[in-house]
Parts: sequence; C-alpha cells; structure tokens
Amino acid sequence: MKFTTERLSIRPFKSDDLHDVFHIYNNEDICKYLLHDKWSKKNMKKLFENKLKNRSLTKETSLSLAVLDSTKVIGDLSVWFTGMKDTVEIGYSFSAEVSGKGYATEAVSQLVRKLFYEQEVHRIQATLDARNTSSQKLCERIGMRKEAHFIQDFWSKGEWTDSMVYGMLFSDLKKAEN
Repeated sequence: MKFTTERLSIRPFKSDDLHDVFHIYNNEDICKYLLHDKWSKKNMKKLFENKLKNRSLTKETSLSLAVLDSTKVIGDLSVWFTGMKDTVEIGYSFSAEVSGKGYATEAVSQLVRKLFYEQEVHRIQATLDARNTSSQKLCERIGMRKEAHFIQDFWSKGEWTDSMVYGMLFSDLKKAEN
C-alpha cells in the first residue's frame, strides 16, 4: 500500500529510513504509552527489521508504513488483522517535532479511507493506553467513537494500566463524508 495526502507521502519502509525511525522511537515521551520501551542504538536495527518485513496486509502479516513530509520520515502507521472477520487494528507514532501540525490526523484519516475503500474491511479499531489523551483526540478527530474503557486491564512497564478501545465502521465513514 502506497498513497499520498495533501502534504505527505505514505509508503512501506525502506532500509535508509532507519535513522529517521530511530529518532521517533528513541524518545521516552513518544514511547511512554507504547508496548515497547524507547529504542537504543543497540536494538534499533533488529527492531527496524520488523518494520521492513511488514510490507503487505494479510491475515498472517501486519503492514508498517512510513509517513514522510518533503524531507524525512516523520511517522509510522501500523495495521494488522485482529482475528475477527474483516476487522483490523491500527497504531501510529509520530515524531515529537511535528506534534500539533495535523500530520497525524491527515495520515491516519487517509489510511482509514484506504482500508475501508480498497481493503474492504468491516471495522477498524484502535486500543490505547487511557492516559494517552493525544491518541484519544486523534481517534475522535478522524470519526472513531470510544467504545470501551477497561480499568486496570493491562500490565505495562511494571504497572496496571487502563485501556480504551475506539472503533469505526464503514457506515461511520460514509456518514462523516456526507
């Protein structure tokens, strides 16, 4: 999957994206609510290899996409099937330097359109740490609805955390577009 938006190019990762991606994931604040710790120089190549392998969305493989402004990779989009028929989950991370510029909203909303129109998925969901208010706002901006708030349901980085699930159906997108 490869596409553009008004300001961005979105495509599978290439090997020369390593240092831009490391810049995103070597930030404690960016990784605070993710399932993994921040990347180090020691583990960055191994972790990046997984992104390089995830080149197409199938029932068995997830898809990892680089989000580029005119000069470098500023974000990472991920999509995988959940195991429920025609349902995918999305994840996203963006460089701290581009926070507040609308790039995440632009990229994720276009990804959602592509998934519904081209991959013909039935449902898109995002599961996030309830403390991640930026991610909650992004989900709401692109038309997802909060469907669940689970209390201390996930053990992450040495503590019990709350999870939120946001969801969207194709019919929700159609309503938002009209």
